[in-house]
Formats: sequence, structure tokens, C-alpha cells
Amino acid sequence: MPLPLEEREAFLAEPHIGALAVARAQPGRAPLTVPIWYWYEPGGAFWVMTGRDSAKAKAIRAAGRISLMAERIEPTVRYVTVEGPVTSEVASTVQELTDLAGRYLPADKVEGYVKAATAEHGAQVTFRIRPERWLSADLGSV
Repeated sequence: MPLPLEEREAFLAEPHIGALAVARAQPGRAPLTVPIWYWYEPGGAFWVMTGRDSAKAKAIRAAGRISLMAERIEPTVRYVTVEGPVTSEVASTVQELTDLAGRYLPADKVEGYVKAATAEHGAQVTFRIRPERWLSADLGSV
């Protein structure tokens, strides 16, 4: 059963690992689909971070839009997908990285992760995406 807007926005705002899908520019290739951390607050845009020169960043720039899926299997099987255009690309900040890491990691691991990511991942960019199309369902208990 599809979820009402308020429920799907609340679900997407929870810290699920997202599955990002974006079209590739190369003919004959399937969409690039990868796990990703994301940030979303109900009613707003969502954002993702990735390496400035990564395959993800190149595909997102070329396509100009992405899809993101979040799912869970307990207490019920539920998923939300959202699709929309990229509205901005900016250099990522340490604060964004800290906020994103804090969403997914225990508090005592955030500082170490941010320090390692800053040193090892190279330049990062943040893409903001405006939700245009949603799909969702709660399939009940498994």
C-alpha cells in the first residue's frame, strides 16, 4: 500500500542507507546504482556527497537528476523512492561531512571518521536534489 506524503517524508528522513541510481552517459550501460549516505528533512531537498571526480559525480552531472531508494525489512517491509533534478552542486564542507557521519555513525566514531575521510577521500562535492516523483509502499510483516 502506498504511503501518504507525511509518512514517506518521515521515513526518508530516517537514517537508512540509500541506493542511488543515475543514468550513465555511455550507450548500452545500465544505470549506476550504489549505496550512499544521504540527508533529508521533510518538505525540503535531499543531498548526497561524493568525490568531486568520482564516477557518481560524473554521472550525476551528465544526467542532471537522480533516484534514491531507502528501505527496511523490520518491523514491516517498507520502501520509499524519490526522483528529482539536481538543483545545485557545491564543494562539501567539513560541517556537512560531520552532520552526515553523525546521522549514520555512533557519536564516538564521528570525529575519527571525519578526520580519516578528510585526509583520504579527496575533494568532495554536495549535490542537492529537489524531490519530484515518489514511489512508496508498506508491504506488511515478513
